[in-house]
Amino acid sequence: MNTFLNTVNREPVPAQDTFESVNPATGEAIGRVPMSSDAQVDEAVAAARAAQPAWAALGDAARSEALLRVADVLKEHAEPLARWITREQGKPLGGVGPDQIPGSRFEMWGCEVWTRVPASLSLAPEVVFEDATRRDTMHRQPYGVIAAVAPWNWPLLIAIWQIVPALKAGNTVVIKPSEYTSIGTLEMVRLMAQVLPPGVLNSVSGDGRVGACLTAHDDIDKILFTGSTATGARISAAAAQKLTPATMELGGNDAAIVLPDADPKVIAMKLFWGAFLNMGQTCACAKRLYVPDALHDAIVDELRAIALAMPMGDGLALGVAIGPIQNRAQYDKVVALVEDARANGATIECGGAPRDGAGYFYPVTLVTGLSDGARLVDEEQFGPVLPIIRYRDVDDAVARANRLSVGLGASVWSSDIGKAEAVAARIRAGTVWINQHGAIHPMVPFGGTGHSGWGVEFGTEGLKAMTQPHVISVMKT
Repeated sequence: MNTFLNTVNREPVPAQDTFESVNPATGEAIGRVPMSSDAQVDEAVAAARAAQPAWAALGDAARSEALLRVADVLKEHAEPLARWITREQGKPLGGVGPDQIPGSRFEMWGCEVWTRVPASLSLAPEVVFEDATRRDTMHRQPYGVIAAVAPWNWPLLIAIWQIVPALKAGNTVVIKPSEYTSIGTLEMVRLMAQVLPPGVLNSVSGDGRVGACLTAHDDIDKILFTGSTATGARISAAAAQKLTPATMELGGNDAAIVLPDADPKVIAMKLFWGAFLNMGQTCACAKRLYVPDALHDAIVDELRAIALAMPMGDGLALGVAIGPIQNRAQYDKVVALVEDARANGATIECGGAPRDGAGYFYPVTLVTGLSDGARLVDEEQFGPVLPIIRYRDVDDAVARANRLSVGLGASVWSSDIGKAEAVAARIRAGTVWINQHGAIHPMVPFGGTGHSGWGVEFGTEGLKAMTQPHVISVMKT
């Protein structure tokens, strides 16, 4: 079994202690990962600090050229990296059916796209005020050294979302991958670093202790974190002690509202994948489905038929649409939430029982007969389970959607776009999709409200978030 290494200053870095990475489809160990020491975190941050002035001084055009070389490397190595994603995270390797539902190959395509798009963007100086006596121009300066902490659900793609805009803006980066999905990220960073100057991109792997050491480091200028609200709160508390700015993309419990004029047959497939993409292990998946009484049974029937037709198994096998839950802790949470719903009188429309055998497999599960206040409704399940909840009228549905403290995404489903837009405007969430859910784009800002975090990613606004305003004011007379 191979032991994989961190990259610091473009050099491979082992560690005295290691831990196993496990395939969630089989339960088998597939490699060993370094458990970085505090001293190694110091070394990675020091390398990033030493490299940052020269990287910033290269200028915008040269950094764009470097990132386009990175995109070429990601494209060249997309297949082996995609296989690491499937082996570590569990999502199927390829798409399924005519819609080609995104899997690991899609994730690697996304890594390339989300590298090329930021590489093409620029933040030109902006004259914010001018009159006969003065001219004020706002420039953008990098923060310096960025600490990035990536999650396990889209381990390489979200790492790219953090790394590439930070580098484009002139920062250098130290990234810690999730301890559950480290190998693919370490390999991707190794490949990227080969076409970047030494020290510009560095990795440290390990558990939450390593992440805490990195994000609390005295020489970190900004933190980028994607993960749970609970972990984000701990990182934010530590950052506040040092007044370190942060972008936080935290948990969600996205509400999807079906309006009475929707056609269940038309929306069912998109609604299904809006909830169950990546086995429901996506922050912006639909996690609460509100339907009017008149459409309830038809929606359930359509979604159940799709769920029962979706093959579940090892993502490396051909034709698999649904993979395993990524880790035991998340698997146990999903099981507990379904059992709580069952014990409180809910109806399990399909699924609802773990599959025998190896791996963390749990079937797509539809649950009815619940209302707000039930654990499965109020807690983010982050797995292949969807509560379907009846509502009385649209005002009732909007109030229910806005009831929780999180607000990452939401969606409205209707045959009347105007009606849907009017409802969407009343929902408190960073993004509200209409007749789609979770449809992100590299040019469209994405971020949450409330306990789903703060700050945005993607596009020009996301690039601005990697910089600090720097105003130069000139007196003319």
